[in-house]
Amino acid sequence: MEVEIFVFIGIGLAIIGLFFLSGLKLAYEYERIVVFRLGKYVRTIGPGLVYVTPILEKGVKVDLRIITQDIPRQEVMTKDNIPVLTNAVVYFKVERPEDAVIKIANYRYAVQQYTQAALRDTIGTMELDQVLTERDQIAADIKKIVDKETSEWGVDIEAIKMQEIELPAEMKRAFAIQAEAERDKRAVIIKAEGEFIAAQKLSEAATILTKTKGGLQLRTLQTIRDIAQDPSEKVVIFMPGGLTEEITEIIHNVNKSKE
Repeated sequence: MEVEIFVFIGIGLAIIGLFFLSGLKLAYEYERIVVFRLGKYVRTIGPGLVYVTPILEKGVKVDLRIITQDIPRQEVMTKDNIPVLTNAVVYFKVERPEDAVIKIANYRYAVQQYTQAALRDTIGTMELDQVLTERDQIAADIKKIVDKETSEWGVDIEAIKMQEIELPAEMKRAFAIQAEAERDKRAVIIKAEGEFIAAQKLSEAATILTKTKGGLQLRTLQTIRDIAQDPSEKVVIFMPGGLTEEITEIIHNVNKSKE
């Protein structure tokens, strides 16, 4: 009989011991445990080996490491009514574990949704040119908006990075057509400027030839020489009246100047 009593006592003590040992919890360096006693917050403990009283207390683990949260791609309308496809990444961490547990049901989901809404609101106040060129400013504005709200939850926004800002396919085609038109426009302008300069030079050359005695005739001779470069071909040219005498006079003057 006594043996049976000792057996029951031993079993009872073992059960009690296991019961109390079940309250031991291990919290890693990057973890904290928020403890509630009969539903009321009492303390935040960790890291290391900590104790949570069974039945009376309940512990909720919270990860303090930086969390990377992807913001799904969404279509956003700019201020000038142009749709763009955009997505981002938000980096955040829990600063006050008790607030992250008590004040918000799911802080990760809340951060994602709030960032997504702030992204729409921010881009909605900007024109397309700004959206395409001011990514860092967009990210800074979104961080400021989101951080103001999440700080009440004990969550700190470390950074927000814009990943993609993409135009829809039809808008890409429209911009490609516009870019091609701009290139054609520049080509026409460059060609027109070249022709204008060439015309100016020709006008200056014509003025010089007109003012120079025998200049036009010499230019005519040069043209004849260029035409007759190929000795296998015969070129018959009808000289204008008086041109022969003028050429003879020019040659005579040149020879006379050499003497």
